[in-house]
Amino acid sequence: MNRTPADAPAGDAWEELVTSALLGTDRRTPPGWTPGREAPAALLDAAAVETVRRRAGLRPARAAERLDRAAGDPRRPLPPAAARRLAMLLADRPGSGHGGRRGAAPDLMELLPQWLALANARGFAPPPQALPALLDAARGRTDLRPAALAFAGPRALWLARLNPDWRFALRAAPGGGASLPGPGEPERIRELWEEGLFAERVALLSAIRAQDPPAARELLSTTWATERAEDRLMFLDSLRTGLDASDEPFLERALADRSRNVRATAAELLSALPASALASRMADRAGSCVAVDRTRSVPAIVVEAPHQCDADMERDGVVPKPPAGRGERSWWLGQLVESAPLGTWSRRLGGRTPEEIVALPVADDWRPELHAAWCRAAVRQRDPDWSRALLGAPSAPEAGGPGAVSLAERAKLLATLGAAERADWVARFIATHGLSEAFQLLGVCAVPWSGPLGRAVVDALNIARDAGSYPWSFSGVMGLAERCLDPAEAGRLEGLTAVPDEPEDASPGAGGYWAEAFQRLTTTLRLRATMSAELTAPAGPTS
Repeated sequence: MNRTPADAPAGDAWEELVTSALLGTDRRTPPGWTPGREAPAALLDAAAVETVRRRAGLRPARAAERLDRAAGDPRRPLPPAAARRLAMLLADRPGSGHGGRRGAAPDLMELLPQWLALANARGFAPPPQALPALLDAARGRTDLRPAALAFAGPRALWLARLNPDWRFALRAAPGGGASLPGPGEPERIRELWEEGLFAERVALLSAIRAQDPPAARELLSTTWATERAEDRLMFLDSLRTGLDASDEPFLERALADRSRNVRATAAELLSALPASALASRMADRAGSCVAVDRTRSVPAIVVEAPHQCDADMERDGVVPKPPAGRGERSWWLGQLVESAPLGTWSRRLGGRTPEEIVALPVADDWRPELHAAWCRAAVRQRDPDWSRALLGAPSAPEAGGPGAVSLAERAKLLATLGAAERADWVARFIATHGLSEAFQLLGVCAVPWSGPLGRAVVDALNIARDAGSYPWSFSGVMGLAERCLDPAEAGRLEGLTAVPDEPEDASPGAGGYWAEAFQRLTTTLRLRATMSAELTAPAGPTS
């Protein structure tokens, strides 16, 4: 006769039941049970009883403290269509593509950053149910975090305190997500500055600097002498925001800091103030090294690099020891020239304009070093006249202008120009040189690309297609086009989505791959237009 579940032994009953379930009641019948057809059902009954017994055997625990409510989000909710689009974008996962061949379908994860930028610009709040997926996406992509966290808003910080996987959101938030005192709370400001965690103090200083630069500098002055060197360096970096002549006395004192990195940062900031005393000292030093030799049949720049790095130069931020492979004198010269105000060169070199100075020959192979230093100065001082001179004409045979020494330098120089001028220069560069060197330059152009720039990119892609090569060599530019080309250009691309007739020397199947790539580009542009329209529709009901 079978025993009832209540008669089953206690002790290690749970382990016995698990073993029986894994092996089967025919092979392992629990003690006290009779093998047979009723054994499986009896096993389940015993498992139910043991489950209740195990749960009832827990010791009472102190009740957890009730969670505070999440902060409200004052922004308007997403329109319903945009909320559905967000769910689709977040449902797409990296690695779900087709290996090296992407097919004609848009890459939704690559559209998510642009969707977030639009949603943030238009002041929408996310649906609460989308926050976990949004935080997961930001966790996996650091490039996505600023826009994702800005869109996620205060509720994301509330969630991040409950899930260790999302703690990055607290680290990225000012002061670790803590609320910072306002300008009308001097006592709270002083208390947080003197007693807060380092991240909170950095956030506080940055917030005050953005609103009241002199007040932030004065706050920093109160504890500067007692701060650690690495902390002084981080605090000093916050002065880049709102930097002006009133910061000079503080920065001059920092030139005597015991930390070399602090001294170097203070010197860099002072060199960005053309009227500072340090900039004047650097101009005198650099001017004594660079001159125009008028005794030649054609005027030329002659260079006499420094023969030593004295204590005063070191105090002004000149690093005495060069990196491996660099000569000392050229290393010192470059630092002097890049720290000197660019406006001084016209006076020192015969009243010439930047274009005329850059066009002068330079004796004894000093041209690359001198022009590279002027490039760094133009970027640091945000001087568009010198940037134009150093970039030169985009159609120049050397494809780099008279002064730029690399694509990275050219990209930095372009960033000092206005958006329209930048796009026009890159469009003319592509028209002359194609796309092989254009990727970095396109990265500094405003989105969406201007009409001339977009047409230049499409024309260059079309030329590459007609050449019969595979499109994979241009996958980086094609990816940029999907994100940056004006959606209004989709209509112009229709003719490129058909498979072209392939020349005899074309790579096998290249035409089909190009048609597929242009189909994906066209589909992506239309999807971007739809996304933008969805984000302009009436908002949904307030959650």
